[in-house]
Amino acid sequence: MLKKLDAIQKGETGLVKNVEGDGKIRRRLFDMGVTPGAKVTFRKKAPMGDPIEITIRGYELSLRKAEASLVIIDVEDAQ
Repeated sequence: MLKKLDAIQKGETGLVKNVEGDGKIRRRLFDMGVTPGAKVTFRKKAPMGDPIEITIRGYELSLRKAEASLVIIDVEDAQ
């Protein structure tokens, strides 16, 4: 199921399908390792909901909700 990164729940895992946006923000996400095919696990949200923390490519990364809303994830079905 496709979701935006800012909409997935704690513990959900999936693969990056697409990074929207253009210019500097898209390049910044790519530089941080948020590229199509990368496995992402949602870790936690700050108390006010911004930023969020994910695990990607073996490290923890914090993203603002505005940045996370540009990333489309194919969420794995919970078994």
